Amino acid sequence: METATKQGRSEAIVFKMQRTKNKLLDALWSIFRYVLIIGISFVILYPILMKISTAFKDKADIYNPTIYMIPVHFTLDNIKLASEVLNYFPLLGNTLLYVFVMMVLTTASTALAGYGFARFEFPGSKILFGMVILTILVPSSTLMVPMYLHFRSFDVLGMISLFTGKEGVNLLNTYWPSMITAGTATGLKAGLFIYIFRQFFKGMPKEIEEAALIDGAGGIKTFIRIMLPNAVPPMITVMLFSFVWTYNDTFYPSLFMSETNLMSLKVASLPSQINLIIPQLLGLAGTDIKADPNHVAMLVDTGILLAIAPLILLYLFVQRYFVESVERTGVVG
Repeated sequence: METATKQGRSEAIVFKMQRTKNKLLDALWSIFRYVLIIGISFVILYPILMKISTAFKDKADIYNPTIYMIPVHFTLDNIKLASEVLNYFPLLGNTLLYVFVMMVLTTASTALAGYGFARFEFPGSKILFGMVILTILVPSSTLMVPMYLHFRSFDVLGMISLFTGKEGVNLLNTYWPSMITAGTATGLKAGLFIYIFRQFFKGMPKEIEEAALIDGAGGIKTFIRIMLPNAVPPMITVMLFSFVWTYNDTFYPSLFMSETNLMSLKVASLPSQINLIIPQLLGLAGTDIKADPNHVAMLVDTGILLAIAPLILLYLFVQRYFVESVERTGVVG
């Protein structure tokens, strides 16, 4: 009897020790996980926090060694000056309109292409889809010269030169090159978007389309009335990716639309513009005195903060829908 009691007590002690060990390991893992998340978050958020701090600093705080993140003299002069240099609100309105049109065209064209690759088998379809995937890997800079020459003398199947005898239509410094590439699923990151839609449509049951075919719906009607309404998750993913990447893109605007009024081009030329404007504001134009480079850097950071502010607001409003849509698409499946 005593032996059984002692054995039971020893088993209880071992069980308690094992449970304490498991709790300790869980606690250590939780601490490690939180430290890792906080560290990664700090690395990501630190540049934004520094730009927010810089935007509200006075010029007198630049050379104050006691100031790190929180300014001593709060001011809105940096924001006002950066807004004037950028012509911010007209520039933002024009950029958002351009980005919205590009987002709609890109989403519509890549959804149609992805549906075609997912549901229609034709000779060479796999090879063609492999070439689409290859466009994700090929740097855009390698296509710069042929794309520039193509839109400098744009001609569809040689029809313009056939009927008019001219080389083609010069579409440079217009919005047409970007709109044409977006509408034909050959624009910015189009290969990735086609892949996302293809993976989603490939996972949908074919019985839905068979039922629509029995009811007399063709391929286009089935796509518009049945498949597209069910493709909300990949549409949200592609629309958000397209919006952000088009908003930040400098390759296509600088190649095709160097004279247009877009945020990405203005931010790229912001340092030179501020270097010219500050001496004029200080009444030093025509003299050898140059602008303080630290003050210029402060205004450039403020201008960058104003440029990315719409994207930060967009993320705050749609981040939940974005995460859900990524989980439900073929990106992680």
